[in-house]
Amino acid sequence: MTSLANDTFLRALRRQPTAYTPVWLMRQAGRYLPEYNATRARAGSFLALAQNPDFATEVTLQPIDRYPLDAAILFSDILTVPDAMGLGLRFEAGEGPKFERPVRTEADVARLAVPDMDALRYVFDAVGQIRRALLRDGVQRVPLIGFSGSPWTLACYMVEGGGSDDYRTVKTMLYARPDLLHRILAVNADAVAQYLTAQIDAGAQAVMVFDSWGGVLADGAFGEFSLAYSQRVVQAIQRHPGAADVPVILFTKGGGQWLEAMADTGADALGLDWTTNLGQARARVGQRVALQGNLDPAVLFAPPAAIEREVQRLLHSFGRVDAGAGHVFNLGHGISQFTPPEHVAALVEAVHTHSRAWHAPAQG
Repeated sequence: MTSLANDTFLRALRRQPTAYTPVWLMRQAGRYLPEYNATRARAGSFLALAQNPDFATEVTLQPIDRYPLDAAILFSDILTVPDAMGLGLRFEAGEGPKFERPVRTEADVARLAVPDMDALRYVFDAVGQIRRALLRDGVQRVPLIGFSGSPWTLACYMVEGGGSDDYRTVKTMLYARPDLLHRILAVNADAVAQYLTAQIDAGAQAVMVFDSWGGVLADGAFGEFSLAYSQRVVQAIQRHPGAADVPVILFTKGGGQWLEAMADTGADALGLDWTTNLGQARARVGQRVALQGNLDPAVLFAPPAAIEREVQRLLHSFGRVDAGAGHVFNLGHGISQFTPPEHVAALVEAVHTHSRAWHAPAQG
């Protein structure tokens, strides 16, 4: 097994002692970095960037080379799975992702199937290549995170045909034809489970399920149409022979009211958006899970002194990190493309410096 120069992130997810709070950022490899934009221009398109293991490796490592972050995350897109299902993914300038063949009719749903994972070989090749690129003198610098969209979030894009402001099409299906939506979600759950276990087999050392649109659901609908299928994914990963020591992070944007139920899925950690009080969340879930989050990404537009104050406030809210507790510092959602890169440096420095006061003494 490859040794890690910095395993603080994995230790925090396992609620083991750490000397400080580890930090990584959702979308940390992205448009706020000039080097990313240069690589994206060389690739010619977003899809060409994401589907080429060489480019994916290059951009995954860019923030790791620039900042002392505690984890790398695979550069990819959450819509790789439905794209492999044959829905015809494309990216429209200024409009985001679109599917040429959305899933809306009984016939569409009947045709849906778990894709052959060979169609996603470029992702798994990238995972292995990134792991090798993270090596220095035979020692891996930081752990690598793999990820997928949740079954519900993927279904939103698949039924809507792209992004949505009101989720009218998928919610109409939910209430009018729940049988069709359950069929989509079942296929998605099996596909996501296979996709993430294949990432683990390729070298991912932690995986994250992004339930980006779970928070748009009504209270009762969330458990039935989102959480139940995320739990199905989590449990499938945990049954996988090669995933025994691979932590699973579950993140639902807008899901703060459901933390207790989310902790019951068996996930190792829960991601929080910035609307949830970190200290109250810790009290609610106890020692069942670690917590990840949850700075408002807009804080990074403010001067470094303001960033430092907000970092201290969140660390203080979580409180002393003692036995059985785990906190991974992150944003409450993805970093904005307009973020000044130097403000990210201030954030990482503030987390590492100030968190040492919130960790029990004599920790490694």
